[in-house]
Amino acid sequence: MKSRERHRDQLRRLVESKGFQNFIISVIVFNAVTLALETSSSVLAAFGGVLHALDYSALAIFVLELLVKFYVYRRDFFRDSWNVFDLLVVGIALVPAAGPFAVLRALRVLRVLRLISVVPSMRKVVSGLLAAVPGMASIAALLALIVFVAGVMSTKMFSAVSPENFGDLGTSLFTLFQVMTGEAWPDVAKDVMEQVPMAWIFFVVYILVSSFAVLNLFIAVVVSAMEDQLRDDLREEEAKQTEQQAVANAEILAELRALRAEVAALRHHTN
Repeated sequence: MKSRERHRDQLRRLVESKGFQNFIISVIVFNAVTLALETSSSVLAAFGGVLHALDYSALAIFVLELLVKFYVYRRDFFRDSWNVFDLLVVGIALVPAAGPFAVLRALRVLRVLRLISVVPSMRKVVSGLLAAVPGMASIAALLALIVFVAGVMSTKMFSAVSPENFGDLGTSLFTLFQVMTGEAWPDVAKDVMEQVPMAWIFFVVYILVSSFAVLNLFIAVVVSAMEDQLRDDLREEEAKQTEQQAVANAEILAELRALRAEVAALRHHTN
């Protein structure tokens, strides 16, 4: 039993080591290159067998890595959401790419997304984005409400003068989405203003509210979430350093006590 635990600890140190992580990153990047080469018909015709062999080799490494992690962490494997993410991405690649599942062969490229879970900096960025989802959902609802109100207003005001852009509510919503992104909105506004000269007020107010105000709120929420994530990471790092320092201090105190005991024993022996 102790030998099994010792073996598991050795594997844990191996999996969590910097060298092992760099090796997995190299395999992911190499696999991304092979998948990109497979998109070329000429390269695939000349080296298709080699590319497929390299692809299967990379997949075998990923599967072996997950099996080792599952052996090391056991139930704790599923407590880490990034392990579950890796399991899903690799699991998709194991689906037979034949018959009705042939379309899933294109999903093999999802294995490249494993860089997110392996590279700590990418993992922090994605964690910050996920933490910002609740705030972004509220802003998205606000933006949808603004676009809907503007869509109803523009349909009522401009459907007669510009039916190709504001003929019905669906067309108006698509046009306003296009205007919000800043794509070709001067042409849309010019077409309407030929019949309604004061229409510029509607477009200016809509762009100011939707593009310059609401969309910038998305950036503010994401930045705030990432700052909170960075702050939490700093707290965890400080806690780890404090714990390591406490362990080191305890070891030093234990050595000092042992040294004092030896000195006292020597004095007693000489006396």
